Amino acid sequence: MKESLDQESRDLLIAYRIERAYGSLKEAKLMAQGGFYNASINRLYYACYYMAVALLLKNNISAQTHSGVKTMLGMHFTSKGKLSISASKIFTTLFEKRHSSDYDDFVYCDQEMFDELYPKAEAFIEEIKKLIKSSCNTTEKDI
Repeated sequence: MKESLDQESRDLLIAYRIERAYGSLKEAKLMAQGGFYNASINRLYYACYYMAVALLLKNNISAQTHSGVKTMLGMHFTSKGKLSISASKIFTTLFEKRHSSDYDDFVYCDQEMFDELYPKAEAFIEEIKKLIKSSCNTTEKDI
């Protein structure tokens, strides 16, 4: 975000992004149940993206693009040992799969891919949630 937010607005935005993350996880499951695997992988990525953005917001770190979010996550959390390498890798994998399935021709995600990535996305979200809580004045009910 380019504009500066007061703490109350920042906390509300963080809570909103967290809510969007969990909603996107539910959407991913529904899409997969309907056989829409490309869309399900898209929703898994966005679930993780929303949590990553919430973490960056909580720490007053700005990123203007999806690549910027990935870079800032690596620079401020993975490289400092705050975020596991496995979490960073799943975010990168979902970033690439989402981009490829959205923009490349003849790319098809399937049930096997979804079944592999869904629990990893959940683990990423839970790890980010812990990081947000550890540096948080947002109330427990908001997370």
